[in-house]
Amino acid sequence: MVRDALDKVKLIQDCLWIVQSRHRSYADMKVCGVAFMDGEKILLLFLPVKGVMRFGKKGKLSLRFIVPFEILKGVGEGAYRLTLPPMIAGLYSVFHVSMLKKYHEDKSHILDFSTVQLDENMIYEEESVAIVDRQVRKLRSKDVPSV
Repeated sequence: MVRDALDKVKLIQDCLWIVQSRHRSYADMKVCGVAFMDGEKILLLFLPVKGVMRFGKKGKLSLRFIVPFEILKGVGEGAYRLTLPPMIAGLYSVFHVSMLKKYHEDKSHILDFSTVQLDENMIYEEESVAIVDRQVRKLRSKDVPSV
């Protein structure tokens, strides 16, 4: 009975090892080979608290990266220390490779954070520029105006 239990434990351990190695290989495909040089410009992934809008846009089309930052030096295998501006200097300046993206000179995907005033929780106050359109959506029991 003990031998059967030990055989089952060994079988379970082998199955777990196979699953872990498969997941590790999937994760390594995304991060493997990503290395940055000191002084190189990179983009930092911006992950706000769930439910908070990212700089005025909601959902898939929202901006995910903040202006390019410069790498000071590598810390360990997969982490880098960045130069942060004084406005967000309260953040910890070491980030994992998965949070960084190589910077290519394209202004369409970058937000100039100097125009947005962020507090320590990375929350900002929205200011409307102009009202472009108004509409009223009719639900079963109520009307919902949107601007």
